[in-house]
Amino acid sequence: MAHKNKTNLSPMKSRQGKSHKKPVGIYSENEANDRLADIFRNHGFTDLTHAQRTKLAQFYVFLMSNQEKENFTRLLTLKDIAIKHYIDCLIVAKQTQLQFPLLDLGTGPGFPGIPLKILFPNERIILAEGVQRRVEFLKSARENLGLTGLDIIGRNINPYFAYPVRGVITRAVEDIGNTLANVLTCLQTGGCVYFMKGPNVDPEIKSASDKLAPYYKLEKDIAYDLPNTTHHRRLVIYRKIVQSPLPDFDEEPWPEDN
Repeated sequence: MAHKNKTNLSPMKSRQGKSHKKPVGIYSENEANDRLADIFRNHGFTDLTHAQRTKLAQFYVFLMSNQEKENFTRLLTLKDIAIKHYIDCLIVAKQTQLQFPLLDLGTGPGFPGIPLKILFPNERIILAEGVQRRVEFLKSARENLGLTGLDIIGRNINPYFAYPVRGVITRAVEDIGNTLANVLTCLQTGGCVYFMKGPNVDPEIKSASDKLAPYYKLEKDIAYDLPNTTHHRRLVIYRKIVQSPLPDFDEEPWPEDN
C-alpha cells in the first residue's frame, strides 16, 4: 500500500487491525462454480465465461483455505465474496475503459487486480502490496491460478517508483490526493487513475483537485450501485495531463519486481 499521511479523508473503513475470523466452511471448486453462476445471474452479471467463473471459484477456494491460517479478508461467505469482492471489482470495467499496463495499488489479497486479470487475461497487470505476508499469498495465488502477465511488487508505492504504467486502480483507503502524489512518476502522461470509493468521497475530490490541479484533471465521477443491492459506489477517475518533474533517484534504489 502506498505511503500515507496522517490525514485520511476516506469514508471507507480500513482493512487494518481486524480480528482474524475463519470461514465456517469452504465449498469445493465445482460447487463454488455452480453457486457463483446463480449469484451472478441474480445480480445481473451474466457475461462472464465459464472459464472465467471457474478461475473465480478457484480463487475463492484458495483465499478461504489461506484465511484459515492468516487474516486476508473480512468477507467469509461465498455470497459476500461474489458480490462485495468479485462483482465490486469487475463492474469497474462496465463503467469505463481501463488502460493497461494497470497497476493495482494496495491490492491486499488481490482486489481488484486478480479478478480483473481473470477478466482481461491478455493484459498486463501489476499488483503492488507492502505487507510481506500478503505478497507471499499473491505469489502463491498467481501460481495456483496459472496467471501469466501478472507482476507482483512487494513494496510501498511513492514518487520514487518509476515503473511505467498507463493506468492505476485502487480500492485501498488512502485518500485520493495522497495516491495521486505517489503515482505521479510512474503514471505516464495521458494515463488514468481509477479510484473505487464509497458515496461520500466529495471532500477527497475537492482536496485532491486543489492540490494537484497542475498535473491531473478530474475525468469522470460515476455514481452507481452494485446490481440488486443497496451498496452504493463512486468511481472517480483522474487523468494525468502534463509530465511531472522526476525525483532524485539516487535517494532511493530501483524496486525489485517479481
